[in-house]
Amino acid sequence: MESPTIKSFKLRGTRITAAQTEARNRLWKDFGIDFAPEVLNLPENFPSLKKFVVEIGFGMGEATIHIAKHFPETGFLAIDVHQPGIGKLLGGIESNSLKNVRVMDEDAHLIVGQMLSDQSLDAVHLFFPDPWPKTRHHKRRIVNEDFIELVARKLKDDGTFHIATDWVPYATWIEEKFAQSRSFVGGVAERPHWRPLTRFEGQGITKQHRVTDFTYTKV
Repeated sequence: MESPTIKSFKLRGTRITAAQTEARNRLWKDFGIDFAPEVLNLPENFPSLKKFVVEIGFGMGEATIHIAKHFPETGFLAIDVHQPGIGKLLGGIESNSLKNVRVMDEDAHLIVGQMLSDQSLDAVHLFFPDPWPKTRHHKRRIVNEDFIELVARKLKDDGTFHIATDWVPYATWIEEKFAQSRSFVGGVAERPHWRPLTRFEGQGITKQHRVTDFTYTKV
């Protein structure tokens, strides 16, 4: 797996609002899960649910809320390190009375690698990861050979890896990396009906960015 010292994300300016800070402080005990280098018991954290999805990099949480409402029988473990987004998502979980979302604040490599059991997930969502466009930063891209195989180990048989990007060179990179893997079949797909058009994506489309969705199934 990629060295944890090479981050696939960059901590940007927080600019967190008072409401987001309040939600982060008040609701973490109810909907947050602290990182620990031990296996996470997903059924224990999502009582009565039998399907589990990890969402990596949820931004401000718009898509997470929409998808979780669409699939109330599925537990969603949402991972990000962006504090305004964490506060916003926690507030959204409360205001929408969602019982099937938990939030984690740590590097996804560490959480997936150390806290999730093999063959424990039904799907992984990776929507609009940082494309790291400069060549010297490509080593920071989260989609690489090691991470693909790590996700494959954590997915159940026939589990799916859904990815979306609005950076065409990154879309080409994703196709090339998955073409080298024997763990998945699939490729470019239509935007799933359950994945909403977020504000971020709409801004990209306005700038004539081409969005590419991928669906890969573990074999």
